Amino acid sequence: MKFQRIEDLRIDSDITIKKISIELGLHRDVYVRYEKGVRAFPIDVLCKLADYYGCSIDYLVGRTDRKEVNK
Repeated sequence: MKFQRIEDLRIDSDITIKKISIELGLHRDVYVRYEKGVRAFPIDVLCKLADYYGCSIDYLVGRTDRKEVNK
């Protein structure tokens, strides 16, 4: 399943696929498959992305439009 918001966040933040894949400790091709929806994001990768972008997993996957993390 493709989550467009993850790609949009990366592009809006001017982050390359190479940079985000390094930040996540993934091979570039593996990250591309996740972002394009060819492979499902593992929960640990979603957690790292949420921390990286400062948002919730629910926001990343489109379950909410509220970017802020509940404190």
